[in-house]
Amino acid sequence: MACRLSELVLECRDPELLARFWCEVLDFVVLDRADDGALEIGPREGFGGPQPTIILSPNNEPKNANPPLHIDVNATDRDQDAELERLLKLGARPADIGQTGEESWHVLADPEGNVFCLLRARLAPL
Repeated sequence: MACRLSELVLECRDPELLARFWCEVLDFVVLDRADDGALEIGPREGFGGPQPTIILSPNNEPKNANPPLHIDVNATDRDQDAELERLLKLGARPADIGQTGEESWHVLADPEGNVFCLLRARLAPL
């Protein structure tokens, strides 16, 4: 038997702000609220599906300049340019992490500055 990704934990200053942002980006909903202010967001179907949930965990410590993990997203129902426009309207902003400008993806930051990439749509697996 193998493991599967069940949840990703994103430490943040304002879990409510990031929950609104990431729920709009991913079409997720808030699944759970902890007493410490942490929120768990995930697919509308709830826990245990093929997609991991995201835990937004309150943390006021300074951010690490190069976090060891970032999120990549793909548009599911529109082209990359239309999705970029949608993400920017939701509060994402372009981020410069030293890319050359020749990349096929866009590097963005969420409202708290967490870097993520908008990839081109992937081909269906063979």
